[in-house]
Amino acid sequence: MTTPEPDQSQAPRPEERLEQAVRAAEQALIEYEIAVETFRVEVENFSRLHERKLGPLYLRIEELDAEIAEAKAARTGDPEDIRRAEEARARVLPIPGVEELLNGWMDGHGLFPEAAAMLTDQAVRPPERVRPSEEARKLYRELARKAHPDLAQEEAERQRREEFITRVNAAYARGDAALLKELAEEWAAGPVPPERRPSPAEELYARLEWLAQRKELLTLVARELEEGAIAGMLRLAPDDPDGLLDEIAGKLRSDIAQREAELAALLAQD
Repeated sequence: MTTPEPDQSQAPRPEERLEQAVRAAEQALIEYEIAVETFRVEVENFSRLHERKLGPLYLRIEELDAEIAEAKAARTGDPEDIRRAEEARARVLPIPGVEELLNGWMDGHGLFPEAAAMLTDQAVRPPERVRPSEEARKLYRELARKAHPDLAQEEAERQRREEFITRVNAAYARGDAALLKELAEEWAAGPVPPERRPSPAEELYARLEWLAQRKELLTLVARELEEGAIAGMLRLAPDDPDGLLDEIAGKLRSDIAQREAELAALLAQD
């Protein structure tokens, strides 16, 4: 008895199996991306709720800490207490430096010359012009002769030359002889040949590679979200995050009451 030969015509082609793998990977990536985005939105919303409910309480605690430190420093006059009071106040009201506030306009020594000129309607001194070297001038002239757009016979070639000459002009304006030399070598090498169209199998493999890279990126995003403080709080009470915030708020209010009592006691001693 002979065993019938399998019908080879029914076996899927390698490209078909690859297509199936790509479709499966695409669907898996879509589901994973949905999960990551859902988690990101949950973390972001909880972060906003956290800031709205607890932010004012944290600010009140910092303000009370500053006032307590200032009251102690006023009583003792101790340099160390004064330093602590100044640091506590700085945390409540950080004051940026002059340069941060007026970036590009002035520093600790006054207005920059350009800013002063604009405010007083004076002419702003133009930047110093670069005088190209003899080598740069020679390279520029040679490139302009070889790559001039008027030498093109077809519109595509004219456009290629115009784009190239724009780069040449920019390099010459900066007096960049090294870049002009690179451009000369690029022009001598000729136009880039048209890209070979990949085969269907190559396109599928490239798609699989992209999907793998995308999944790796999403994994990093998910890990960063999971390691954040807000996500850690969410894990403590996944079913009742609002209740967790209320519990933390109650603890903060208790801390505020203790600090207010401490501050009142310090002020009563004056």
